[in-house]
Amino acid sequence: MKKMNVLPYVWKTNNDNPLEITKIFQNELNEVLKILNLYGAILFKGGNISDSEKLDACISNFPGARLNYFDGNSPRRKIINKVYTSTEHPAELLIPLHNELSYSKNWPLYLFFCCETAPLIGGSTTLGDSRKIIEDMPDDLLNDFRAKGVCYIRNLHNGLGVGKSWKETFETDEISNVEEYCRNNDIQIEVSGDGSIKLTQFAPGTIAHPVTGEEVWFNQADQFHPTTNPPEIFEALQDFYGESFHEMPQYACFGDGDPIPLEYLNIIRNVLKKNTVFFTWERGDLLLADNMRVCHGRDTFEGERKILVSMVR
Repeated sequence: MKKMNVLPYVWKTNNDNPLEITKIFQNELNEVLKILNLYGAILFKGGNISDSEKLDACISNFPGARLNYFDGNSPRRKIINKVYTSTEHPAELLIPLHNELSYSKNWPLYLFFCCETAPLIGGSTTLGDSRKIIEDMPDDLLNDFRAKGVCYIRNLHNGLGVGKSWKETFETDEISNVEEYCRNNDIQIEVSGDGSIKLTQFAPGTIAHPVTGEEVWFNQADQFHPTTNPPEIFEALQDFYGESFHEMPQYACFGDGDPIPLEYLNIIRNVLKKNTVFFTWERGDLLLADNMRVCHGRDTFEGERKILVSMVR
């Protein structure tokens, strides 16, 4: 078995000026990318990246295109430009490991998180090595995900319902904009008479890292499946929808339409839990993560917490 490096790699600076990390990205980019390929994530400490303006300025010269959070399924608020809150999920809800937008054709290559307000207890942006995760998956499960891929289904309301609407998901009030996006990104869209929509999209279960060539676990099947909800919420969904899982707000099955066995989902969740790494946020910290080399999540927390995120492809 390959030896895995501990997450995240810590890069300390002695300069409290946010421009210091910008200079690192400009002058030491090759070293930054080399470390990312080895570790998957770098935690920059001492750079005082403590608000949206500093985060925006810090990564403005990092190579790649900055992304809006189009097609995203997590509740977020845009702060400035392409800087968002990392999530608006309640503090008591644990967010499992996942690769950002792995169900989409437009996933980010890199994620930048900064800490504006550190929580009193918990609240780590958890990390997991996608290479180690794939090594811990049993062969039969892994072969099915390789061969079949994943089908993701979302039923989004038009503003009158629970969870994100399609207007929030695509940052538009015009359904024609959503239809155009779907045409350009191989997403099947069905528009209902009440203004709600159903989205169906297909994605691989694993991918090869574009730089290292290593195969990594890269999907959100467990997170999209209704059984990811707390038991009382899943039971309420079943009471309302019965066995019509395709009509629930989110659903995932294999790409050929076969359901993903509950045994597989339990294995995936256990493997992700086993490989979850925690670290403690401090105000001004900046985390740079390779979205394919590592997956991320969020621990439960107490006290105010404000982590910002920006994405680059």
